[in-house]
Amino acid sequence: MGDDSEWMKLPIDQKCEHKLWKARLNGYEEALKLFQKIDDEKSPEWSKYLGLIKKFVTDSNAVAQLKGLEAALAYVENAHVAGKTTGEVASGVVNKVFNQPKARAKELGLDICLMYIEIEKGEAVQEELLKGLDNKNPKIIVACIETLRKALSEFGSKIISLKPIIKVLPKLFESREKAVRDEAKLLAVEIYRWIRDALRPPLQNINSVQLKELEEEWVKVSSAAPKQTRFLRSQQELKAKFEEQQAVGGDADGGGDDEEEAVPQVDAYELLEAVEILSKLPKDFYEKIEAKKWQERKEALEAVELLVKNPKLESGDYADLVKVLKKVVGKDTNVMLVALAAKCLAGLAAGLRKKFGQYAGHVVPTILEKFKEKKPQVVQALQEAIDAIFLTTTLQNISEDVLAVMDNKNPTIKQQTSLFIARSFRHCTPSTLPKSLLKPFCAALLKHINDSAPEVRDAGFEALGTALKVAGEKAVNPFLADVDKLKLDRIKECAEKVELVYGKKTGGAAEKKEGKPVTGKTPALSGTGGDKETKDGATKPGPLKKAPAVKSGGPPKKGKPAAAAGMGGAGAKGKKGPETKEIFESELSIEVCEEKAAAVLPASCIQQLDSGNWKERLACMEEFQKAVELMERSEMPCQALVRMLAKKPGWKETNFQVMQMKLHIVALIAQKGNFSKTSAQVVLDGLVDKVGDVKCGSNAKEAMTAIAEACQLPWTAEQVVAMAFSQKNPKNQSETLNWLSNAIKEFGFSGLNVKAFISNVKTALAATNPAVRTSAITLLGVMYLYVGPPLRMFFEDEKPALLSQIDAEFEKMQGQTAPAPTRGISKHSGGGGDDGEEEEQEDVGNDVVDLLPRTDIGDKITAELVSKIGDKNWKIRKEGLDEVTSIINDAKFIQPNIGELPAALKSRLNDSNKILVQQTLSILQQLATAMGPNIKQHVKNLGIPVITVLGDSKNNVRAAALATVNAWAEQTGMKEWLEGEDLSEELKKENPFLRQELLGWLAEKLPTLRSVPSDLLLCVPHLYSCLEDRNGDVRKKAQDALPFFMMHLGFEKMAKATGKLKPTSKDQVLAMLEKAKANMPAKPAPPAKVSSRVVGGAAPAKFQSASVAEDSGSNTMESKPDPKKAKAGGASSKAKGVQGKKVISKPNLKEDDDKSGPIFIIIPNGKEQRMKDEKGLKVLKWNFTTPRDEYIEQLKTQMSSCVAKWLQDEMFHADFQHHNKALAVMIEHLESEKDGVISCLDLILKWLTLRFFDTNTSVLMKALEYLKLLFNLLSQEEYHLTENEASSFIPYLILKVGEPKDVIRKDVRAILNRMCLIYPASKMFTFIMEGTKSKNSKQRAECLEELGCLVESYGMNVCQPTPGKALKEMATHIGDRDNTVRNAALNTIVTVYNVHGDQVFKLIGNLSEKDMSMLEERIKRSAKRPSAAPVRQVEEKPQRTQNISANASMLRKGPAEDMSSKLNQNRNMGSHSETTHTVPREFQLDLDEIENDNGTVRCEMPALVQHKLDDIFEPVLIPEPKIRAVSPHFDDMHSNTASTINFVISQVASGDINTSIQALAQIDEVLRQEDKAEAMSGHIDQFLIATLMQLRLIYNTHMADEKLDKDEIVKLYSCIIGSMISLFQIESLAREASTGVLKDLMHGLITLMLDSRVEDLEEGEQVIRSVNLLVVKVLEKSDQTNILSALLVLLQDSLLATASSPKFSELVMKCLWRMVRLLPETINSINLDRILLDIHIFMKVFPKEKLKQCKSEFPIRTLKTLLHTLCKLKGPKILDHLTMIDNKNESELEAHLCRVMKHSMDQTGSKADKDTEKGASRIEEKASKAKVNDILAEIFKKIGSKENTKEGLAELYEYKKKYSDADIEPFLKNSSQFFQSYVERGLRLIETEREGKGRIAASTGISPQMEGTCIPASTHAVSSSIGNTNGEEVGPSVYLERLKILRQRCGLDNAKQEDRPPLTSLLSKPAVPTVASSTDMLHSKLSQLRESREQYQHLDLDSNQTHSSGIGTALASPSSAAANIDDLKKRLERIKSSRK
Repeated sequence: MGDDSEWMKLPIDQKCEHKLWKARLNGYEEALKLFQKIDDEKSPEWSKYLGLIKKFVTDSNAVAQLKGLEAALAYVENAHVAGKTTGEVASGVVNKVFNQPKARAKELGLDICLMYIEIEKGEAVQEELLKGLDNKNPKIIVACIETLRKALSEFGSKIISLKPIIKVLPKLFESREKAVRDEAKLLAVEIYRWIRDALRPPLQNINSVQLKELEEEWVKVSSAAPKQTRFLRSQQELKAKFEEQQAVGGDADGGGDDEEEAVPQVDAYELLEAVEILSKLPKDFYEKIEAKKWQERKEALEAVELLVKNPKLESGDYADLVKVLKKVVGKDTNVMLVALAAKCLAGLAAGLRKKFGQYAGHVVPTILEKFKEKKPQVVQALQEAIDAIFLTTTLQNISEDVLAVMDNKNPTIKQQTSLFIARSFRHCTPSTLPKSLLKPFCAALLKHINDSAPEVRDAGFEALGTALKVAGEKAVNPFLADVDKLKLDRIKECAEKVELVYGKKTGGAAEKKEGKPVTGKTPALSGTGGDKETKDGATKPGPLKKAPAVKSGGPPKKGKPAAAAGMGGAGAKGKKGPETKEIFESELSIEVCEEKAAAVLPASCIQQLDSGNWKERLACMEEFQKAVELMERSEMPCQALVRMLAKKPGWKETNFQVMQMKLHIVALIAQKGNFSKTSAQVVLDGLVDKVGDVKCGSNAKEAMTAIAEACQLPWTAEQVVAMAFSQKNPKNQSETLNWLSNAIKEFGFSGLNVKAFISNVKTALAATNPAVRTSAITLLGVMYLYVGPPLRMFFEDEKPALLSQIDAEFEKMQGQTAPAPTRGISKHSGGGGDDGEEEEQEDVGNDVVDLLPRTDIGDKITAELVSKIGDKNWKIRKEGLDEVTSIINDAKFIQPNIGELPAALKSRLNDSNKILVQQTLSILQQLATAMGPNIKQHVKNLGIPVITVLGDSKNNVRAAALATVNAWAEQTGMKEWLEGEDLSEELKKENPFLRQELLGWLAEKLPTLRSVPSDLLLCVPHLYSCLEDRNGDVRKKAQDALPFFMMHLGFEKMAKATGKLKPTSKDQVLAMLEKAKANMPAKPAPPAKVSSRVVGGAAPAKFQSASVAEDSGSNTMESKPDPKKAKAGGASSKAKGVQGKKVISKPNLKEDDDKSGPIFIIIPNGKEQRMKDEKGLKVLKWNFTTPRDEYIEQLKTQMSSCVAKWLQDEMFHADFQHHNKALAVMIEHLESEKDGVISCLDLILKWLTLRFFDTNTSVLMKALEYLKLLFNLLSQEEYHLTENEASSFIPYLILKVGEPKDVIRKDVRAILNRMCLIYPASKMFTFIMEGTKSKNSKQRAECLEELGCLVESYGMNVCQPTPGKALKEMATHIGDRDNTVRNAALNTIVTVYNVHGDQVFKLIGNLSEKDMSMLEERIKRSAKRPSAAPVRQVEEKPQRTQNISANASMLRKGPAEDMSSKLNQNRNMGSHSETTHTVPREFQLDLDEIENDNGTVRCEMPALVQHKLDDIFEPVLIPEPKIRAVSPHFDDMHSNTASTINFVISQVASGDINTSIQALAQIDEVLRQEDKAEAMSGHIDQFLIATLMQLRLIYNTHMADEKLDKDEIVKLYSCIIGSMISLFQIESLAREASTGVLKDLMHGLITLMLDSRVEDLEEGEQVIRSVNLLVVKVLEKSDQTNILSALLVLLQDSLLATASSPKFSELVMKCLWRMVRLLPETINSINLDRILLDIHIFMKVFPKEKLKQCKSEFPIRTLKTLLHTLCKLKGPKILDHLTMIDNKNESELEAHLCRVMKHSMDQTGSKADKDTEKGASRIEEKASKAKVNDILAEIFKKIGSKENTKEGLAELYEYKKKYSDADIEPFLKNSSQFFQSYVERGLRLIETEREGKGRIAASTGISPQMEGTCIPASTHAVSSSIGNTNGEEVGPSVYLERLKILRQRCGLDNAKQEDRPPLTSLLSKPAVPTVASSTDMLHSKLSQLRESREQYQHLDLDSNQTHSSGIGTALASPSSAAANIDDLKKRLERIKSSRK
């Protein structure tokens, strides 16, 4: 088994895919252990196995498969990502596991399926299992059925959807296999447990024997409701509850919630397939049904009856069918046919359910009137029909029709109607039976219980009893105020007998409805088909049960409002009755009164009442008053007392004092006693008589107010006004009206009967007395506050003069809100006062609309008119419509009875003549206003057809339809529209116009709703298809509507609905859903409870609440709308009422209301999401030459969620003036909405780019003005443009630089100038460079000038990608044909020359002679000497300092502002600035600059930690460089940032843990922000060294310190590891880490991993895990050459060190193996020469023999593997990379490589030759010597020619690099000495240039050869610089050469060269690892730190100079290195001791 050892070493995931089954088995076992061990469900480890899990379960080897299944189960259970594998794994289980013979395999397969269901993937699993049922293999089918059954029994029918399973059941029962049939039977029994009888209809047609067996089994099923026993991950709280109950010992009380869970909520109807019957009607049906012979009519009806027996019918247009059936019921003389037609209607209603609702209104009155038939079978049929119809609609919708029939003279009709009402009430809940409905019904039923016919009375009692039971006494009692005790008891008795459908006590069982015969067809229907609202109730009766209980039971609450006769309860609220009954007493005779009064009043008082002496009467009154004041409420006989007062002289009292007193006593009695209307009637007449009295008037008014409070204002007012106008005294009339005006303000308007007042007010207006008229107008003004504009309708026919007065009064009231009522509200609202208010408001809402007198136009809608409207001739049709218009106009307000008009109008909506369609629409609009909220009942039959018109192709027709729909919706509210399937059916039609209009309408309406009917869900599939519609507008509208659908339905439901889409569509839709989720608005809050919620000026609740953020109260739509309403005591009518009132005040409100809010809405993460979408190409990238429509649309869509609607309309308006308006608004809001602007910045900039393409100058100017302000703001806010914002804006701004108008160009330049403050100049450079390629010469010239300014301001560093390339590009424009462009190019290059000196010529390269001479000329002219150094090496991204240190945050302002003024200065000076400096440039110091810096730095000096650093300041000799050198790392760093970073890094190594943690946190913060992280560039090694020191400090000191809290250490560890992980995630920074530092870093980390002390800490394991992660990051992200090199050196050290543990070297080797695994990807980025050198050194230290002696075989295997992999990847070319090894012959390496090569060559034959990268292999190359000579000859020819010299040299260099052994000697021999040295110099130049390219320190005057290492560091530094090249070395001599040049440049003499060991010898001592160790670097850093501190104190150096020296400044020359290190070590020790 030699193979075994091979696979044993593989990682687990590879084992699992191995071709050997044993390997796989072992892999699965290990995977299982691993899966059980990983405790973080989101661990990255899981993702490795995502693709493998399917293979686990489908393994071809049975033994391995079993293990695989176990592992897969563990995976699914624990992995967060497991859900992604559901489909494939479930399918694998079904097809490859369920057919296995082993039971264990099936068991595991079943468990895996159930586990997927548990992790919320039920749908996918169920889909796979159902697919499995179609498999040919019966084993699989049985296993699938069993799995489904198990899932259902454990998870329940809520999670496992039964419909698809029940669909396939009958097929399973027909299977040939007994096993399948048996399993199907078990499944059927399980389903029965959950849904009971709902399962019967679908299984009706199976084999009768099977059915019988099933019936037997079903009987055995226990009647206890089944419970879910296993729970989804999201149902953990349910699970806990369930376990708790189990623990208690089963189901003590079943727990409210569980009971609710258990209610079988599956409705048989849902499980059935719908049948289409309209097409199956007999062809001649409509003729037959009209036939004269009754037999023919019967045949026709029987055909229908047969068809409607289908329990579920397809929706369609049943209008005609219903119409003829209705006709039969209403008109047919044959009662048998009436019964038959009624049955047909019942069947239709039952089969169509909600879809029948639209026809209900037509049929109900006909059926009810037909109840006059006595025949029982007819009556029964009619009852069935009307009950079935009731279930399809709501009581609200048919209430008008029912109430109309209740006054019928025929007793049977009355009786049956009452019984129908009683049955209907049973289906109601308190919320669906609000007061507004109860009030009219109770009023009508009260008449019935007083009827002469006993059957009518009984029916009335039953209906009232039912109402009492459903709505509770509190709601019903107010209406039963006048009922005597006997009748009341009878009602209560009936109430007790009633069984409700949605029972209180009877729970779900009360489906037995007493006197109600049920159609035998579908027994389940009665319980489940409830009316719309109750259907929701059915699913959640839990909370409902509680609500009514509170209402009916509960202790009587004192002072609860008694809503008398449904007048919103205002008056009664003041009453203090112990029970809330209205007090109504019978009249007492005068004798009884006297008796009662005598019992409570002093005798003297009674005697003196009618004394002739007024003084005695006065005294009597005083006593009377005292007595009343002292009496208890319960003892006060109010009626007796007031009758005593009214006794002669009564109200004719002549003495005003006595009269005043008397009136006062009346008021007292009314306030203090139980004052009834009977008592009131005794006194009111007298009071009204005195109202006008000068002396007693006020007392009379006070008494009237008190009575109003006791008996309610509406009643009192009606009495008072009637009395006032029945007498002649104008003073009384006017004062009564004045009192009423006041009273309305005090009591509120609820319950007042406007109609009653209107006639009196009209009388008053016609009065001759001006005072009466004035009072009447004042009263109208007050009423207007409450009723609003409709009030004026009543007075339109008044005289114009009067009308203008009324209008003036109304005008005054405009905009005022009605005051909150102060009286009539229960003063003791101890008990839920809240409820009271709700009810009151709700009534107000309805009443205001009900007040308007409505005309019945039913009789005007004649058959003749209807036929006119349907006439063939369009003119006649038009006449008919005109007539309708005038009828409605005349009537103003109409009753809902409009006869046949709806059907007639409906057919006109699809008239071929579009003018008539529009006319019909305007009629419907009128109709809505005229009918008010009652239009509701026509929504289904007229409203929905209007929506169909939205699909019209004509724009104006669509607009009219939309206006109509809106007018209707204003009256009806949205609920009616959203209920049922009508809307979804409309959306289903693939008409693009219809779809976009309808979606637009929904998007506008949905956000304003607080809850919606569940039927909204039906629209979702069609919404998804609209998202992918061919039409762009439809797609856009669908996207707009998406967030609003989600707001109501929730993300989960919406996501679930995507299940049925195609996979491609599904992904797209899900992505859109994610996007919508981010933009999802909050639901509107519930309207604030203001009692003035009526029209007038009060802002409609809709708007008030729209802006309120999160609405805690609103319930998610479907779950439980009912309980919410139950609480409110009102119902849906409430909302509608409110909307009814709003109508009028809406338009003007909208204008002002909308614009007040913020214009930019902040959406959290909105911008990030948009960028992600653009990156992921989900949206178009903002990149175009001219903006196409789709870009504009896309921007509009993106803006819709975060820009105010009205502003967006302005922004995207077709007219430019609107754009100007929008810009003005944006400018105005700029300061106040900073955050909003920043959050939408990307969109604003994109919109502005669109404006750049406008031709209108005024818009452009305005846009530029805005931009200037915007960028100012952004720079103040220290904002930093993101790449996305920049790239989608700057290119378009640059286009405008080329505008012909000067003003605009100037503005654009100013903006570009400001841009540099918020976007790095170097990045701007590239954009502007692109601009120079434009065809527009003006633009080219301006861009070139701009480039010059950038270079002048920011130095050469801004030139991208390299100064060389940039300058070459600029220089090409010197030859431009346009003079201005030529000048601009020359000026720019002169600017560069001024900054950079002669170096420019080298960088520009070859120019044509003409261009060159122009340039030289221009340079000469510009100055005799170049001007000063760059203005300042400005820190380009000032913001970077922001988080680095608090102190540094202020630095930004100085330099940046300074900068922009500098930039301008440069721009103004142009490039011709003559310079006056005479000092040579090398020696200039810009003193102003330094002083400037001095200023800024002093102010903002970071607060340093004061260590004792005196010793550090001893002078260290550093060779002084003669020029400013800026190392490449600081190219765009401002020195202050750098020194701050240095400082923070120095604190990382602090001995104080807290200091260190803070410093690490600061660095981490910088690293985490993309735009700031670059600031760390150049400090990486330094940071890593500091961190390493800290790690060592912990290891050696802290861990051993007993006193230290170990938590602190863990915290420090986690900070260190955290910030390093952040660092190593940024590849560009990670690559800066040098070999030496990496070596020490790996050493430190591995030591930490092996530190047993850490493992013992509490969170030690976590720390070690993190270290593991960090190591992986380091290996992957750092420079691959450096890390490989470091690992090799580390391995060498660890093997050499005797103290090192074998574990240590093993971990190092593991790291190496990982690197080897990565080699195929990284090989091209690795400097092989350096790696091979390291391997060579390693092999030298450890020859093969020595390695073989090691205890472990790993080192030698590691080495072999590494070399083998390198050979495999590189092939023979590997041998070209041994250039760094001096004496290859003595190296084992070459020999080894050759062996490996040979071996592989033998294996693959000549294939390898072809595979080498360059085609021909080395061997062939060597062979073709002749060819080589030709090539070389060609190259030398080129070098010799004048034009191609450079090209030739480059080719020669390439050639030498490629064939290192090529001999060019012979070619050089024949040439002159000069030519030879020229060639050598050229080659050397090319080499240095190529190597140093990325790192040229361009900003200084250093030539490229200097390569950034201006100051030679130790040898190590040099050797690492070798590492940075690409393997292009030509040996050490080159370096010596370079070193000399460098030393000369830096002004160091080369004389002492001899003291140093020659570089060659240094390089060839292999024993010394050529890696700079981090200690050396550390010391260099320390000295750097010292310099930076000095800089703060002396500031005698230029700010850039100090840090310019890169790494390693301190170590001057190799010879002094050793001494320096010792010296520094000593110092370090001293510092440490002083710190302790």
